[in-house]
Amino acid sequence: MEAHLITVDGSEVEASREAAVRLFNEGKLLWFDLYDPDDETLAQLSEFLGIHPLATKDAQRFGQRPKVEDYDGFTQIVAYGVHSMTEPLVEVHCFYAEHYLVTVRKADCAAFADVRETLKRHEIKRPSRIMLLHRLLSELTDGFFPVLSDFDDRIDEIQDAILAKPTDQQLADLFQMKRWLIMVRKVITPQRDMIASVVAGVTELPGMTREVERYFRELYDHLIRISDLVDSYRDLLSGSLDSYLSTVSNRLNQVTKQLTIIATIFLPLSFLTGFFGQNFGWMVQRLTSLGVFLGLGIGTEVVAVALLLWLFHRRGWF
Repeated sequence: MEAHLITVDGSEVEASREAAVRLFNEGKLLWFDLYDPDDETLAQLSEFLGIHPLATKDAQRFGQRPKVEDYDGFTQIVAYGVHSMTEPLVEVHCFYAEHYLVTVRKADCAAFADVRETLKRHEIKRPSRIMLLHRLLSELTDGFFPVLSDFDDRIDEIQDAILAKPTDQQLADLFQMKRWLIMVRKVITPQRDMIASVVAGVTELPGMTREVERYFRELYDHLIRISDLVDSYRDLLSGSLDSYLSTVSNRLNQVTKQLTIIATIFLPLSFLTGFFGQNFGWMVQRLTSLGVFLGLGIGTEVVAVALLLWLFHRRGWF
C-alpha cells in the first residue's frame, strides 16, 4: 500500500496511522490519499474518521458506476479518470467532509501527482477541502482531453491506412478502440449527471458557496464536452468500420473480376483444344501439315483471345 498525507499548508508528511490521527485531531488533515489499501487499513480509517461501514464496503469493491451519496457527516463520491488508451480507467472513491478528504484508488493516475505538486507550490490560494475536491475531480476529468485527442489522431491514421491497404490488424484495432470508447461512455455519462446534481443543489456538499459553485459548473461543462466528443468519435469509428468493409468488398470485387476475365479467356481455348484433340479418323488424316496446325490449331486460339481482350477493353473492364 502507498499513502500520501497532505496538511492544510500543502506540505506532505510521512503517512501513518499516528500522524493521520494527530493531524485530524488538530484540524490539520487536508487530504489522505490511499493507493491500493488493504481491508484492515480501510477498517481503521472508518473507525477513527467515523465513515459509515456501507461506504467502507463500497471502497473495497471496485467496478462501480460514478455516484454521489450523502451520509451523516460526510459525502461519498465515486469518479473516474484515465491514464491512456491502453490501460483501464482509474476508479477513485472519495470521502469528503468538512474536516477531511480521503481518496481510495487501486491504479495510478497523473491527476494525483499534479494535484500534490500544485499544493506543494501553493498554487491554490487558501486551500479548502471542497476546492481540493474540485481540483481533484477537475484533473481527473481534464485528463480525458489529451487521451481523446490521441484517440482522434489514431482514427485518422487508421482511416488513411484503410484507404491505402485494409488489413486484419486494422479491423482488430477498430474493435478494440470501440470497446474502449464504450467503456468511457459508460462512466462519463453518470459522472456528468453526478456533477449536475451537485450544481443543481440536489446533493449538498459542506462548504459549498456560490463562488465554489461556479467552479463546479465549469467542471460540468467539461464533462458535457467530453460526452459530446465520445459520441462524435463513436460515429467516426462506425464510419471507419464501414469504410473498411466497403474497401475490402471493392477489392474482392476487383479480384473476382480479374479471375472472371482469366476464366473467360481460357474458356474458348479449352473448347478449341478439346475440339482438335478428338481422335476422329477424318480429322486426323486431313490435319497433317504445319500450316493447318498454325492456322487452325494456334491461329483460332490467338484470334479468340484477341477478340475477348478487345471486348473487355471496349467495355472498360481493364
